[in-house]
Amino acid sequence: MKSWYEKSELPLKRFFNTSGKIYKELDLKNRLVSMSEEEQLELLATDGMLVKRPILVKDNLVLVGFKEEEWKEKVQP
Repeated sequence: MKSWYEKSELPLKRFFNTSGKIYKELDLKNRLVSMSEEEQLELLATDGMLVKRPILVKDNLVLVGFKEEEWKEKVQP
């Protein structure tokens, strides 16, 4: 997860499934701001339901979540 995050150059928050039940139950909207990057990565590794999907990892490309225009632009058939 850490290597994907570093390769993506995206904010770490983009890797969280902010619509998910667990994200809401843990009140992560308020808690993430006070957590270190390492703590956030460890939390993501504890439960796959916290991770936003889909994730595409290819060479030097990491896309998180489906945004049609972004995928069209960056993923060549």
